[in-house]
Amino acid sequence: MAAKSSLGSPGRTGDIARLFGSEGRTTAMAPQALKLLKTGLKTAPPLAGARRLDRANSVILLTEAMFRPMLGAGEARTGGATMNVQAKETKAPANQAPAIGKVPTPPKFATHADERLHRKQRLAAGFRLFSKFGFDEGVAGHITARDPEFPDTFWVNPFGVHFSQIKVSNLIRCDHKGTVVEGDYPVNAAAFVIHSRVHAARPDAVAAAHSHSTYGRAFSTLGRTLAPITQDVCAFYNDHALYDDFGGVVVELDEGARIAKAIGKMKAAILQNHGLITVGGTVDEAVWWFITMERSCQVQLIAEAALKQGESLKMISPQAAAQSYQIIGNAFAGWFQFQPLYARIVKEQPDLLD
Repeated sequence: MAAKSSLGSPGRTGDIARLFGSEGRTTAMAPQALKLLKTGLKTAPPLAGARRLDRANSVILLTEAMFRPMLGAGEARTGGATMNVQAKETKAPANQAPAIGKVPTPPKFATHADERLHRKQRLAAGFRLFSKFGFDEGVAGHITARDPEFPDTFWVNPFGVHFSQIKVSNLIRCDHKGTVVEGDYPVNAAAFVIHSRVHAARPDAVAAAHSHSTYGRAFSTLGRTLAPITQDVCAFYNDHALYDDFGGVVVELDEGARIAKAIGKMKAAILQNHGLITVGGTVDEAVWWFITMERSCQVQLIAEAALKQGESLKMISPQAAAQSYQIIGNAFAGWFQFQPLYARIVKEQPDLLD
């Protein structure tokens, strides 16, 4: 009679570690992947190229691509040895690694009208999330989404309407001259000045997000960029700027242009004495980058406050930070991280779609 086995029992990790591979090639599994498997990923629908382990009526389907980001770029070795995940040069996978089950991907649209509605729904949801997370400060703050049919215009929140009351139907559309071309409300001058210049300078940027969030504002007074001290902040590793030329409330186009120049090709900037701004190829990305950047500011402020005299923060190595950035700092990762938040806020506040 065969001995009963489980994924967590001694001797089984070596079996699992040798299940990877295409065309019979063996690949060692990273400890993170083993941990993931041990904590309940016991069944899954078939995946192309998968190999199957059937033990004690539990079926696990694995592909090398599933865990490629965790395995890193080093050369795999057989015999259960762990792969080096801190290779000097790491590259994001050409195609995002499939996970167990069905992973959503950014939608495609048949018409401008369909794409416009989608962007406006995401935009309204972004404002509701900003309100829920306490990113509002009176009437300050704005998120914009470029119109897919008229790309020299963008959708933005109506001036004077609280983030918690914004919905698809009361968004307004503004051109780069500050004229409201669709909608019944005025536009915030700062929204027009900053975002029009960012959209003009970055044709790839569908959306931009800015608000006077508490920790972003606090961190902005330090006059420096975020340090690579956690995995999450590595999404901004070498990919955010510092704009250190605060000249008062932004009402002039030339300052908007300077902010856009400071951002350059990066995904975000810390506006000294002002707050944060993020951009993205989708509304989803821009909103998620803002949320996680705000939290990263909070984490660093807390960590620095906890330091004792003579202590310093423990930095992630450049190699590990770069590797983490390739996985969590790419456009798909930003889009994907937003999806559960969107589902949550629509369920809680369905009127945002009105």
